[in-house]
Amino acid sequence: MIGITGGIGSGKSTIAHELAQRGYTVYDCDREAKRIITENPEVRKAIIDLLGEEAFAGGTYNTAYVAQRVFKNSSLREALNAIVHPAVEHDIRTKQPDFVESAILYESGLDKLCEKVIVVDAPEAIRIARTLNRNYDVRARIRAQVVPTGDLTILNDGTESIASLVDKITHWM
Repeated sequence: MIGITGGIGSGKSTIAHELAQRGYTVYDCDREAKRIITENPEVRKAIIDLLGEEAFAGGTYNTAYVAQRVFKNSSLREALNAIVHPAVEHDIRTKQPDFVESAILYESGLDKLCEKVIVVDAPEAIRIARTLNRNYDVRARIRAQVVPTGDLTILNDGTESIASLVDKITHWM
């Protein structure tokens, strides 16, 4: 299992998508965590206990509300992570994918499941430009994320195609 990490807007999801297109199994921690949050009643209840009913406004997970609360309050973020991370780790162990994609691979402890880690990086200005259409404070998220290090760093600054970057990864593997 190989971890893929990098900050918001670095392009790690784009790299992961290309790997999936090439036949590798990729576990998208963001997507799978949302699935677990929605489907696991114990996780859902713990989140409501922590953040209130608004976390599931209209019966669905209110990502914008949760992000607004946790990215401005580190203790809430830690408490939410303590609820979600163990459930995600269990799911990864069950599925045994080729790649695990997570912006918080190290903070969540998921790096311990990985033989190697690939870091996807891009200059901050590019990362901000890529995420301007998202519905949250990008700079707050960038500040909240630890700058990762890994076994391989891929610079996704737009000067090379995604296919070329993934070729570097598969050659490295």
